[in-house]
Amino acid sequence: MKRIAFLLATAFVTAAPLSSPLLARETASADYSVGPQYDTTHVYVPEAEFDRFVTSFVATFGGTTSKQGEFQVTPTNSLTKSQLALTPAGTVSVFGFKTPIPYPFGDERTGYLVTDMDAAVASAVKHGAIRRIATFPDPIGRDAIVQWPGGVNMQLYWHTTKPSYTPLTTVPENRIYLTADAADRFIGGWTAYAHGRIVSDNRAAPGAEVGQPGKTIRRVAIESGYGRMVVFITDGQLPWPYGRDMTGYAVSDLTATLEKASAAGVETLVAPFSAGTRQTAIIRFPGGYVAEIHTEKGK
Repeated sequence: MKRIAFLLATAFVTAAPLSSPLLARETASADYSVGPQYDTTHVYVPEAEFDRFVTSFVATFGGTTSKQGEFQVTPTNSLTKSQLALTPAGTVSVFGFKTPIPYPFGDERTGYLVTDMDAAVASAVKHGAIRRIATFPDPIGRDAIVQWPGGVNMQLYWHTTKPSYTPLTTVPENRIYLTADAADRFIGGWTAYAHGRIVSDNRAAPGAEVGQPGKTIRRVAIESGYGRMVVFITDGQLPWPYGRDMTGYAVSDLTATLEKASAAGVETLVAPFSAGTRQTAIIRFPGGYVAEIHTEKGK
């Protein structure tokens, strides 16, 4: 059975040199990111909803898709439909398993392309992550899954032939919900690993941003070569659907985008409201994928 890495980029690749032992010996302080257009949210949907999800996502945000196929993407026996949806607002890797999903796949929220697999994993571990799955090879590259403090799971991947994607029009946010017990360890470890820059750290943000009116929360925005991230530090007592929204997508016109989404079968879970400098809403695509969508005020 053919085995491939999570990101299937057959139609979108250009030649690049292989990872080398010299690069693997670089210090752990090196930056192994490639660019936010190579960072994907991993979306697991029921096989029967696979096509509906992909169609609705592209109808909402525009863009293109890779060729759909059926592959083994895990180091153990399994079979899944798999496809990329590449939009100006962000990329998703979509999986519709035809077999039971091997542990712990499905727990990872994102896939990040790195310049050197061994060095990137070693650096993540040095900065507080643990390996949930040791690095495994596939015909077009290598993969690993790591977990950061607070249970933040992500895939790191490397391709023998470097994928070549169009830069994004807007960079999505990786939206992470933590309690104070783990927040500082996660933020410190991630920013050190990713060479991240804390853009803002609001320790008295309105709780209404996460469905907790009358409370205050801490909201930390981080930028790095891996893209954008926002960390919400709360008491964990979140009403549905907050905490289920893994990614936030920026669009130029929230109303128009929601109209396109609705026409494509997407449900609005939280109607648009003002949150700081943005208008924001939360939506659910066919297959169950929950996402935040927003427009910055004045844009």
